[in-house]
Amino acid sequence: MKAFIEKYQSAIKGAISGFDRVLFRGTLRRISSVHGLSTYLSYTGILLKDFKTWANDTTQRIRRESEAVAQVAGRPVCYLNSSGIDKEDYARGIAQRDGIKDGLVCLLTAVEPCMSFDIHKNREKKKLELVARERKCLWIYHYMIHPLLGFMHARIQTWAPFTIKICINGREWLSRQMDNARLGYVRRANCFTDLKNIAVSQQLMDTQIQTDWPKLLNSIQKTISPAHDRLFAHYPLPYYWSADESEWATDIMFKSQSQLANLYPRLINHGIRDFGSTDVMRFLGQANRASSGIHSNFKGQIVTDIKNRPEGMRIKHRINRNHIKMYDKEGSVLRVETTINNTREFKVYRRANDDPKQKFSRQKMRKGVADLHRRAKVSQASNNRYLQALSSVDLQATVEEQLQPLCRKVVWNNKNFRAINPWSTHDRALLAAINRGEFSINGFRNRDILGLVYHQEHDLNQLDRKRTSARVSRNIRLLRAHGLIHKVTKSNRYVLSEKGRTIRASLSTVNASKISDLYNKAA
Repeated sequence: MKAFIEKYQSAIKGAISGFDRVLFRGTLRRISSVHGLSTYLSYTGILLKDFKTWANDTTQRIRRESEAVAQVAGRPVCYLNSSGIDKEDYARGIAQRDGIKDGLVCLLTAVEPCMSFDIHKNREKKKLELVARERKCLWIYHYMIHPLLGFMHARIQTWAPFTIKICINGREWLSRQMDNARLGYVRRANCFTDLKNIAVSQQLMDTQIQTDWPKLLNSIQKTISPAHDRLFAHYPLPYYWSADESEWATDIMFKSQSQLANLYPRLINHGIRDFGSTDVMRFLGQANRASSGIHSNFKGQIVTDIKNRPEGMRIKHRINRNHIKMYDKEGSVLRVETTINNTREFKVYRRANDDPKQKFSRQKMRKGVADLHRRAKVSQASNNRYLQALSSVDLQATVEEQLQPLCRKVVWNNKNFRAINPWSTHDRALLAAINRGEFSINGFRNRDILGLVYHQEHDLNQLDRKRTSARVSRNIRLLRAHGLIHKVTKSNRYVLSEKGRTIRASLSTVNASKISDLYNKAA
């Protein structure tokens, strides 16, 4: 991100990063499975033949006491009979109509899919069985203006296992923080086009990560489900909180819409043409193999697509259920956003099961809120890598100006080095090899280039391999002399320099262009 901002600093006001939308899930883990609910029913003395009676009575009590919250506040309860109705727009319309500035806005109820339980008559075994099934039940949405979080909603599933989902927005939260700190800002929809003090605003957003999430979410749960503690007084069922989905956005605020409009088509073109599968995996922190790019353990799809949306054109790169996307918002804000739905595809540095006796090691990221700060760190790193890759797009310099120094001899460490011909078979393969996505995080080694440029690695005897390795070493020195790569400190690895990324992007543009297009632009 730093390289991108430095490159276009004359057109940029500043940048801010933090959570956008976060969807939390509250689960009663003790009764969320058939075994767990069976244990609860056994403990409370409820027979399977009486399960439906217990379930209906519990559902009616949760619904009655949840709706009583709205009655006490004098707020409406509306049933929505169509999934095509945008609930947030509907609730915002009520808030605007009634002039609601804080507290409960309304309750919206709707029948939606859920995972619940049912009684199955097993004719072979001649007994009743408790089973889990995909069903449909009534969900109750509580839309409110929270004193800390601002406009948000929480919904509860009225059928067992009474799952709760809470959706908050980090930008909405930041607005409340800046209002309390009396910081000026210009907000349009869900982004800020101007901030009075960007550094202080970023500090406020950073404090969101330090929140005591269980305490905050439990307080919201008690509001939308006041009957919970009384219903399970003899068998306490605390909610376990996890983040089902998180969006971490980096917003770069441009000084004018025209400056972003001039740059954005080039960024979109660069993203759709030059970012391959290995690049997308690198952005989202996935491991790649030097020889084939995609790791053999990877299973899934890597998809890139472009879509026109009301707020602007966006490009999205997706690996299974996780993705990174870029779009222009409100004309003058460039947003890069990482969305994590499946945390298990990421590794974080922590103790196994948080056991203090264990050593720190790379473990799979958890969905629980305990790893939310790690999720923020991983997401920001993803955004940084994406913007770093975009920083090689240059609107001003011509291809000739960028490649001319490459086509001259250079002197490095008092030694002469030949020019590089980007269109010769060998040099073109060499430039393509060092630009592969899998090398951008950890860099490349001599043997990585040997296997890519000289495709006989497995066929070489020991003497020939030694000679070929020496040839690769000379190629690496040549690339270092021209400033295309630099050595990673205290290692035998090398990474592409800023100059190398820029030249490679220019070559990709020229190589992918049709002669007719070049003639038209020249004319």
